[in-house]
Amino acid sequence: MDGFFPFALPAVDSGSSSVIVACDGTPLRAFADENGVWRYPVTLENVSPYYLEALINYEDRFFRYHPGFNPLSLIRATWQWVKTGEIVSGGSTLTMQVARLVEPHPKSIAGKARQIFRAIQLEMKYTKPQILNYYLNHAPFGGTVEGIQAAAFTYLGKSAMELSRAEAALLAVLPQAPTRFRPDLHPAAAQSARNKVLHRLANLGIWPEKLVAEAETEPLGGNQYGYSHNTTDGFSMTAPILARRLKKRVKPGYVRRTTIDPMLQQDLEQRLAAFAAELPERTSMAILVVENKYLAIRAYVGSIDFFDNRRFGHVDMVEAIRSPGSTLKPFLYGFAMEDGLIHSESLLTDAPISFEGYHPENFSGKFMGPVSVSQALQKSLNIPAVQVLDWLSPEVFAARLHQGGLQLKFPESGRPNLSMILGGVGTSLESLVAAYSAFARKGLSGNLRFFEDAPVENRYMMSEAAAWIIRHILENNSRPGYDSRYTQLPAYGNIAWKTGTSYGFRDAWAIGVNNGYTLGVWVGRPDGTPVPGHYGAITALPVMLAVFDTLPVKTSAMGTKRPENVHREDICWPLGTSLKCGMESLCHVKKTAWIIGDHIPPTFPDRCLTNWENPVVTVTINPDTGKRVVPGCDVENPQKIMIARWPMMLEAWLTPDIRKKAIAPPLDPSCKSLTPPGNQTLKISGLSSGTILRKAGNTGNLPRINLSVQGAIGDIFWIINGELIQKTDPAQIFANRFETPGNYEITALDTCGNYDCVKICVMD
Repeated sequence: MDGFFPFALPAVDSGSSSVIVACDGTPLRAFADENGVWRYPVTLENVSPYYLEALINYEDRFFRYHPGFNPLSLIRATWQWVKTGEIVSGGSTLTMQVARLVEPHPKSIAGKARQIFRAIQLEMKYTKPQILNYYLNHAPFGGTVEGIQAAAFTYLGKSAMELSRAEAALLAVLPQAPTRFRPDLHPAAAQSARNKVLHRLANLGIWPEKLVAEAETEPLGGNQYGYSHNTTDGFSMTAPILARRLKKRVKPGYVRRTTIDPMLQQDLEQRLAAFAAELPERTSMAILVVENKYLAIRAYVGSIDFFDNRRFGHVDMVEAIRSPGSTLKPFLYGFAMEDGLIHSESLLTDAPISFEGYHPENFSGKFMGPVSVSQALQKSLNIPAVQVLDWLSPEVFAARLHQGGLQLKFPESGRPNLSMILGGVGTSLESLVAAYSAFARKGLSGNLRFFEDAPVENRYMMSEAAAWIIRHILENNSRPGYDSRYTQLPAYGNIAWKTGTSYGFRDAWAIGVNNGYTLGVWVGRPDGTPVPGHYGAITALPVMLAVFDTLPVKTSAMGTKRPENVHREDICWPLGTSLKCGMESLCHVKKTAWIIGDHIPPTFPDRCLTNWENPVVTVTINPDTGKRVVPGCDVENPQKIMIARWPMMLEAWLTPDIRKKAIAPPLDPSCKSLTPPGNQTLKISGLSSGTILRKAGNTGNLPRINLSVQGAIGDIFWIINGELIQKTDPAQIFANRFETPGNYEITALDTCGNYDCVKICVMD
């Protein structure tokens, strides 16, 4: 509103504070303008007709007809002043009130004259709707609140379009005395003023007396939304961290509608406050909920409590860079499947392996020996994951994640390496959730949408087939504390989930995917201090599952239908290929795998054998004894048989019957004059199987053992009852003192899988 010469109308501030709202228009957080005022822009079309009726008929019945001032009202106000000696009514029209908002003036005859003059100017330059619209957005409503929309949300927790008659009457009279009539501070005065407006409208015949009588009985309703304990400048906040983050993307005077579901957001904020009681002091938590179909962020909780400084509540842990622990493993296996390196039941090695000096260990410290890809992923085993990454290559893995939108941060001067799959890299909850959405979106991830008007931008993460298989594997993770059938409730569909824990218990993660949503939870201390005993499966996973159970049901079938190029097929260990007729002797263990296309990738080659290109060896036997013969043996009609070999690192974990199938039979007696070829054999020295050990002397201490090995290649891994105790070089002595009596199986395993085992008993 600019003026005209020679009495120019002062420039009118048409701006407003930045307003960030939920998907239904509910403000998330109030950001005052440079003058400390909060406004929420609104138009006439978005205001309740009840409010417009109450405002015009109480304040200025002839608003639509006068030229800016009402002579009759001024005469009445002057007469009241002369008769009583004080101002009873100001005689101001709505246009005059707008003039006072544009150019404040003292309460005097000169001030009133100037106000009338400005009102006439306004009427000459602007239409009635424009003048009324300015009033709606700038009228004072107490404190730093200006405008009907800001007042409706502040005092009543609803938009100006949803006002009842009683609420409309209250807000119509509030600007007359913004402090004295504030419903949160002076409810009795506010109710009396409201009822006065209601009676005026009834007397004028604007509203039926019966409806006015009902409106008088309506509770005042003040303080339903604003002025809670979670406030800044007096106004309550929802998703305060997200609103702070998005503020710089909203121009002053504009309203940006986010994708946030306000009811879900408030529910999760309350839930986190309850979960906080079970967490150590200074521990925080973050939750991000994304609707898969539109990549829309429906809930964004960056910390447990924005106002709790002890828990670093102001720090946004949704976008903070943290170690992801094991949460990257599903992508590794998905990429390897897409590249034809593995299928869902490929044989992997869970045993102590040295990868050029890098010795990964499992979280439990124990080993399972031969495992499938499905087992390795569901149990989050570390060594098989490093084995697959070694074949895929860390550089390829990092590039593929970047292509799919998962942003990684390496240590200074760092580069992709094998440790990244176990958390030796940084990323954020936001990036992880966006990436995991690919398992419900046919392999497509994308940029998460904060605003309703933002376009859906997809990014290719992996093939639809690989994404479907990985999701299927993760869906078969049993839900802790529930019978397996409860993971298939039709209300929310199967949940594919993965947990993760970073080194030193600094970060606990749980990421889950179902048909409708991808949901991520992070728990830890923002300052990076370890939280011992808190890890993904026991701290973050229960929260994630509890939130999933409360999410709205989405019937989207994105990513749930099995792709046409994915099928099931019987495969065999140790070769990893399909079961073929006539080759049953090579099938030591049968598995049913998910296969992509027609390619069935074989088991990875043995790291220590140069001739693993042919893991099937042909042996000549004596058909009468079943034992091996070589040239020079006195045997008629020898026969040839084929033997499937297992990776050497797994031989120590094979059962006796499977081990028998995997090794060549001993030499036939007819070959006794021949010397069998020498083999590299590892042997434990210092103990033999069947030994019984007792306490040493009168000390009361259980015995101590000192063992060495002969015939080893590379490092020696000492394993007692399945748990790795120590790594030595071949010349080192392994020393161990037993802490409890019992039966012990001690295994020495070298880098190439050669091993020896002794079984002893320790007596009390």
